[in-house]
Amino acid sequence: MGVKEGRSARLEKARAFVLANARLLDRRRYEMGFEGGSSDGVIAALKTYQNPDGGFGNALEPDMRTSASQPVAVEQALWVMDEANRFDADIIEGIVSYLKSITIPDTGGFPRALLSVNDAPHAPWWITEDDQQASLNPTGNILGLLYKQTAVNDFKQEEWFTRSAEFIWNRIPQADQTDYHDLHQCITFLQYAPDRGRASAMQEELNRWLRQPGVIELDPRAEGYVHKVLDWAPVPASYAAELISPADIERHLDDLEEQQEADGGWKVSFPSISPGNGAEWRGLITVNRLITLRAYGRL
Repeated sequence: MGVKEGRSARLEKARAFVLANARLLDRRRYEMGFEGGSSDGVIAALKTYQNPDGGFGNALEPDMRTSASQPVAVEQALWVMDEANRFDADIIEGIVSYLKSITIPDTGGFPRALLSVNDAPHAPWWITEDDQQASLNPTGNILGLLYKQTAVNDFKQEEWFTRSAEFIWNRIPQADQTDYHDLHQCITFLQYAPDRGRASAMQEELNRWLRQPGVIELDPRAEGYVHKVLDWAPVPASYAAELISPADIERHLDDLEEQQEADGGWKVSFPSISPGNGAEWRGLITVNRLITLRAYGRL
């Protein structure tokens, strides 16, 4: 079987896996990316996760099974809209209303999670005892993606937003220099913050952190909860891609192709809290992997 035929078979197996296992949202993402579907289907599916308070919950973040709105679920909704290149104005209006309501009064910024996460099954890393402290994660990504969107702009001058942005500017120098989640928040915020002079100075320091050995895991077969080359650079336009050699990217693409399971999907690198939770994650991750392979010319 030639390379082209092999990659076609890979896509067919993955398609079957997604249709059999993935959430409607991720099936719509697959259709948009690989079968000529429109962003309308993605946005319609995304809206089913939005609550009357404007926030998102209902296990949009699969490890939080609560129906209540959570900051991380809002972050996930913004990433979905970013992928679809469709920052829906109605969704954004609800998100803005919700974020205003959870902004920490003294400092700005949003909690990592609200106490309501404890009221339903959730992964152990989401156990929350205090929701009155702002957190870099997910405030950095939320603000960065809101800077990027263009559907509504007036709110970016409002006090809750400017105070939250200042919280991130002050918090970035205190980020965990080896933690993927902290650094990912820094990347997104600094990419889209309008104060380019201030952002560029911080990006120089950020790049130094990213170049530290082990931060971007170069071993494609490294075990455990590590973040490898394609986690940092899932598409060639990713911020971290310029810090990774083409040879390392190719090695990780080779490994990514080999890691496709017999059922057509890809595994996740962390434990699931239930079989249904595991299937949701695998569907989401499989669509992500296909997007990466296509972006690098492997599909």
